Amino acid sequence: MQTTLIRHALAAAARGWHVFPLTPSDKRPLRGFTDWERHATTDPDRIHAMWTRAPFNVGIACGPSGLVVLDLDRPHPGESPPPAWNLPGVHEGADVLAALCEQAGQPLPLETFTVRTGRGGTHLYFAAPPDVVLGNTAGRLGWKIDTRARGGYVVGPGSVVSHGTYEVLHAPNPAPLPTWLTERLTTPAVPKTGTFTGAVPAAYGDVSAYTLAALRGEVETVLSAATGSRNNTLNAAAFRLGRLVAAGYLPRHLAEACLHHAAELASLGFRETAATIRSGLDAGQRHPRRAAA
Repeated sequence: MQTTLIRHALAAAARGWHVFPLTPSDKRPLRGFTDWERHATTDPDRIHAMWTRAPFNVGIACGPSGLVVLDLDRPHPGESPPPAWNLPGVHEGADVLAALCEQAGQPLPLETFTVRTGRGGTHLYFAAPPDVVLGNTAGRLGWKIDTRARGGYVVGPGSVVSHGTYEVLHAPNPAPLPTWLTERLTTPAVPKTGTFTGAVPAAYGDVSAYTLAALRGEVETVLSAATGSRNNTLNAAAFRLGRLVAAGYLPRHLAEACLHHAAELASLGFRETAATIRSGLDAGQRHPRRAAA
């Protein structure tokens, strides 16, 4: 096993990925490697010297490696999807990603470096976008989908944990992270308090204060809607925001992402939500807002 782990650590380094040792049979960094992101290396001599000491699992530091990894997890025994994701055919993170792709009208991004995790989940490795700094997220894209980027690491292929071994399923070079996923990962989230207070990233610095106030107001309207009227309220909110999109005041993906977060907090079903938001925005874009924003 030790020889296999050395081979996998060297193979990762040959791809330009910075590796560091994890505790044998565990996911945690080796004791003493608290600054693992800085000490991770691609140097074959250092790797060989380290991994000949013990059968260390392989950690890959995503930031220095220029990677964004989607972690599509599987539920633990007895764990069920939350109401917004309690849909036919949705049982794990891979199903949620398929639903997100369907909602966005995008293909499944499967033509990239792929690893099966010890628990039977999936790691999809992507090249980080050159002009955006992404960090780690937990559930930001949806149930059972986490992401690892700057400040994060993944357990690399060949590593062995109690549930099984991390195995390479598909070995091309990592594809660029799809633009639509980058946009979703940089869009302000709606806090669980039910109040939209998220700051707007620099990428949206040209969105006016008036438009942001309108966006917050529509999100609040959806969150405060009475049971039985939420879908109609969501449609009306999407229509009004669509008018701002058509007038050039608001990026459509920002409106979409905020409405989806609000609908999820309001316990609306994903498929119904996707259709309602798309229809409302489309209708609104046929009637651009004329007043200055």
